[in-house]
Amino acid sequence: MTDNESRSVIPNMRLDDLLSELRVRLEAVLATRDRVHALLDAVVSVGSDLALETVLHRIVETATTLVDATYGAMGVIGEENTLVQFVPVGLSEEEITRIEHWPHGLGLLGLLIKEPQTLRLTHISQHPESYGFPPGHPPMGSFLGVPIRVREEVFGNLYLTEKRGGGEFDEDDEAIVVALATAAGVAIENARLYEDTRRRETWLQASSEITTRLLSGADPGEVLSLMARRAREMAGADVAAILLPDDGDEGGKTLRVVIRDGEPGARRPGDEVPVGVSLEGRAFVRGEPLMLNNAGESEILDGLEDHPMPGPVVAVPLGAAGAVRGVLSLGKRHGRIPFSHSELRTLSAFAGQAAVALELAETRKDAERLGLLEDRDRIAKDLHDVVIQRLFAVAMTLMSAVRLVERPEASSRLQSAIDELDNTIRQIRSTIFALQTPREAAGPSLRAQIVEVVENARGHLGFMPALSMEGQLDNQVPPRLAEQVLAVLSESLSNVVRHAKATRAEVVARTRDDRLTLIVEDNGVGLSGGGRRSGLRNLEERAAGLGGTFELDAPAGGGTRLTWSVPLG
Repeated sequence: MTDNESRSVIPNMRLDDLLSELRVRLEAVLATRDRVHALLDAVVSVGSDLALETVLHRIVETATTLVDATYGAMGVIGEENTLVQFVPVGLSEEEITRIEHWPHGLGLLGLLIKEPQTLRLTHISQHPESYGFPPGHPPMGSFLGVPIRVREEVFGNLYLTEKRGGGEFDEDDEAIVVALATAAGVAIENARLYEDTRRRETWLQASSEITTRLLSGADPGEVLSLMARRAREMAGADVAAILLPDDGDEGGKTLRVVIRDGEPGARRPGDEVPVGVSLEGRAFVRGEPLMLNNAGESEILDGLEDHPMPGPVVAVPLGAAGAVRGVLSLGKRHGRIPFSHSELRTLSAFAGQAAVALELAETRKDAERLGLLEDRDRIAKDLHDVVIQRLFAVAMTLMSAVRLVERPEASSRLQSAIDELDNTIRQIRSTIFALQTPREAAGPSLRAQIVEVVENARGHLGFMPALSMEGQLDNQVPPRLAEQVLAVLSESLSNVVRHAKATRAEVVARTRDDRLTLIVEDNGVGLSGGGRRSGLRNLEERAAGLGGTFELDAPAGGGTRLTWSVPLG
């Protein structure tokens, strides 16, 4: 080769090197431009949604795409520097199922929690703080961890592992993820603010609706169901329950589930929950809201081992300490974001206002009941002081007129009218006793049940038996004796239907001289000569068992008269 040819080749080689270097730098610039564009798109993407859980999942997905990571996760940090939520990306459902449990925030992840700063490793196992993976966890090598801050608070950490192609994360990857983490902090704050605003709006609407329903006279059970549903929606919970003290538990050791709303769970209506060893019981006793980030790993929650959602749980008392009416319990599935202190304060205020509304509704019902009792008492006094006195005066006038009537027919009619007035006075006095007897909402009164038995017999008899009730039947007759009276009355009227062939019957039920007496009289064929029937023998045995008497005779006008009398004591 000549000198001229040598000199011509050297510049060509230098030119090729320069062109190659220029091409490499252009490719790097283009790659950087593409990554910057991808980062800008990612920033817009993570901020486009306001649902917090959706935002977290989108942040992790975007980060894995930007740096070609196989796996990614977001670890949300709780109050005690532990992981309260783990949002994984890149794992299949089968892989997630094989993992025994999510990381608790120990080892390398714990180091990032204690020292929130960027950490980039060629291989996880080479770090001295490496704790290993939970059983069933897939192997992972290269690692990049970046903290996510919301204002000055560390919300959590972004974990990226296994860079595709077997490489390791470089400085550019770190810079991209750090920039994304900054934008993620803004997106998370916006999602939090939105959820707080939505929660307050829902709380105001729910409080107004519940108060309106209660004060308008709605059924308390319906209002409690509405309260549970609104609280669950407000907190984004999966299940809600309302527990009230068990009426049959005098020692106050158990709560009973009266309302459940949401997904099926261990808390079903009618279930008993012990006060001493349950979160709801402790909230009931202390009168303050209590919260757990993971119910499945708590030893104080009795009966929740088989709960389908052993995740975050909160129990809020209905009422202030010393006057707690019940407990509102809310739960989420495992892996969901725990209840925040802001949510807990909102739920506590909501439950407190609902408890006040319940108290006002009960006070209003008590006032209505008192007004009704006052009206009944006023009517009873008017009947006693005015009506009975006038009827008694009319009866006395008629009695004095009987001696002045010479014709026997007229005298008999006057005497019949006097007897009717006397019977009417007794009926009014019986009504006065009924009006002055306070009734609870537990069931119908004895008077009402006697009337029902007599009216039921009308269809079989073909006529309505006459009915007379005297004395304080509702007030003096104990429940066990009332059951006996109703059974005796039913059997007596049944005998009249089957055997008497009567066209008229009369029933008298009265309390007098500490005795309860039931008389059933008819104008039928009277007693047969074939001996007593088994039904009548049962009535006699009932009376003897209560220390009373049973008589069966024939009145002067024919027919049969049954007299069943027992002491009230």
